[in-house]
Amino acid sequence: MDYSIPPHALKKLNDYLYEIPRSFRPDMRVPARIYVSSVLLKQILQDRSLWQIVNVATLPGIQKYAIAMADIHEGYGFPIGGVAAMAIHEDGVISPGGIGYDINCGVRLLASNISVADIKPHLKKLAHAIFLAVPSGVGHGGPMKLTTKELDKVLEKGAARLLELGLGQKEDIEYCEESGCYKGADKDAVSLEARNRGHDQLGTLGSGNHFLEIQVVSDIFDEETASAFGLKEGDVTVMIHCGSRGLGHQVCTDYVRTMLTELSSFNEKIIDRQLASAPFHSPQGQAYFRAMIASANFAFANRHLIGHRVREAFLSVLGPSVSLKTVYDVAHNIGKLEKHSVDGHLKELLVHRKGATRAFGPNSPGLPKNYRAVGQPVLIPGTMGTASYVLAGTKEGMDQAFGSACHGAGRAMSRHAAKKAISGRALKDELNAQGIEVETDYQRGLAEEAPIAYKDVEAVVDVIDGAHLARKVARLKPIAVIKGD
Repeated sequence: MDYSIPPHALKKLNDYLYEIPRSFRPDMRVPARIYVSSVLLKQILQDRSLWQIVNVATLPGIQKYAIAMADIHEGYGFPIGGVAAMAIHEDGVISPGGIGYDINCGVRLLASNISVADIKPHLKKLAHAIFLAVPSGVGHGGPMKLTTKELDKVLEKGAARLLELGLGQKEDIEYCEESGCYKGADKDAVSLEARNRGHDQLGTLGSGNHFLEIQVVSDIFDEETASAFGLKEGDVTVMIHCGSRGLGHQVCTDYVRTMLTELSSFNEKIIDRQLASAPFHSPQGQAYFRAMIASANFAFANRHLIGHRVREAFLSVLGPSVSLKTVYDVAHNIGKLEKHSVDGHLKELLVHRKGATRAFGPNSPGLPKNYRAVGQPVLIPGTMGTASYVLAGTKEGMDQAFGSACHGAGRAMSRHAAKKAISGRALKDELNAQGIEVETDYQRGLAEEAPIAYKDVEAVVDVIDGAHLARKVARLKPIAVIKGD
């Protein structure tokens, strides 16, 4: 079967937006829209990601458009960088493939009160202290071993449970999407196998594209918003990128299997088995939704604990005058109940964001008081050796894309190809030559996440800013990277 999308099928709406109309395929319920530049589009056409977003446009209950962001690349069912909103009071579905295996993979950003000049003499020691404090790698557990009862409390309460245990600060919760806890979690919807995988993984980074970076605010594009976010040029920040570890992965595995077997007749109508779905209000749909929420709460708690350990490392190396404030914590892989305008009417929708971030505009409900006038912080990590970005959500983004933006640069090369192109040792030497400290136990795995394996984050962010989905606030450049295997 030919999975390519011919270029002539794409209608250019403006410099940052293309559309594949409903007429492209008779089973499409809505058009597919791709936020991308002409240069990035050439890369995207090389894989199956556009075919996948067209498949998403066939799902029951989808509203307005199936949306792809500038960092789109091929994923499981949905492309990574995909957004789809389903009307839950009609025939809308929930699809694990539209949320991803790493449920609530997301980003937490911390801002310090110390300059890059002051930290430089201590950088190597600090990076190593964080590396020791935050375990990383496939299957690696941490020092916190949760009993079944304690794990259940984390699944229910998220980051707030760790605050109850005296870990972290009250402001960490305040400056977190949904205060670090989605309501409606059900521990009993999470399988024993999934829970067993989570008992010792709280406070751990994981592997793959997950990372922890010490960064410096190199550029400010919007002084007023940067000030509201607590970002100052020349100061040090810390970015934590990780998710729900093996627990969330197992939840996705469990429910994909359940939906394909228990809803076999329903899913026979779906063009790709990887889009296995269930009606949102069906028993299977509700069970997965509650298990997904529990997994997302685990991920919030995971980043919260890592943030606490990072603070401890900063204090041990730099002394008590150093502070680290949470700027924001936001999910990149999630399905959320939100109200959005569709055809002039406010509808309750289940918004699937897979490799995409919430990007709510000014005066949106749920934003911290200090951010309501400027919009939500939108955190877009780069790759080792390249910049990350802080943007702010916009009203236009609320109208165009259900308050969503991209989540990173997006892969342009497979992990296998990246390892053939550069060795981990050579990459580490390159980064060191740029003044970037690297802490990892597994240099071969480092090559899989080399900057050459990703799209140009500057070009991706320019699309999001140019399309007014979110506006640029600050650029952050890495000075130390902590990676797993």
